[in-house]
Amino acid sequence: MEKNVEIGKRIKKRREELGMTQEALGSPLGFNKSTIQRYEAGKVAKIKLPIIEAMAQRLNVSPEWLALKSDDMGEYHGAPDSLLESKVSSNVAAVLPQEKIHMIPVFGSVAAGFGAYASSDVIGYIPLYIENDFDVVDTICIIVKGQSMYPKIEDGDRIVVRRQDSVDNGRVAVVMIGDEAVVKRVNFDGERLELTSFNPEYPPRIIEGEELANCHIVGLVQQVIKAL
Repeated sequence: MEKNVEIGKRIKKRREELGMTQEALGSPLGFNKSTIQRYEAGKVAKIKLPIIEAMAQRLNVSPEWLALKSDDMGEYHGAPDSLLESKVSSNVAAVLPQEKIHMIPVFGSVAAGFGAYASSDVIGYIPLYIENDFDVVDTICIIVKGQSMYPKIEDGDRIVVRRQDSVDNGRVAVVMIGDEAVVKRVNFDGERLELTSFNPEYPPRIIEGEELANCHIVGLVQQVIKAL
């Protein structure tokens, strides 16, 4: 807890230097004023690394400084603040259990979110309400490019994906075909995989025979966050 107290002091110090209110710091992160007060007072049992990263971004300091790993305040070098915006407004966050709101990494492309990736592939974080704590580690957010899934998923929309290697037929999933990652509706009969786009201008893609060995499901699309 002593470490969290020192982190809280740095959060408060920097926030006050910027003339930022607790509401202004917390709202884009999905946190209300009382939650920021708890962080600043060091009363949070465990401060997760994504939250350190997100707060550093809001406060324009290095995550290392905020996490007490450096005495150099530095500046935040990463994604623009707009990537931290969310459908979770401060009013909604105020009534949701704060321990169920988690900072989820945002990837700039479908392919970057899967397989072996570097921390630099994460371009931001977004606060999401996740009921089951066991799902947090397997949940990511991806910015979609292209219009093959229009109108339900448009270019620039963010999709919330849970990593898993199978889905029910008819569900939308992220599928790896070799090194290519696609977002499609899935139907599989044991011998033939049909990948369908919502946009009728894109014909179904059929995977069968030897090509199936180079194709696998890597995640279930659970939610679409529309670009504004």
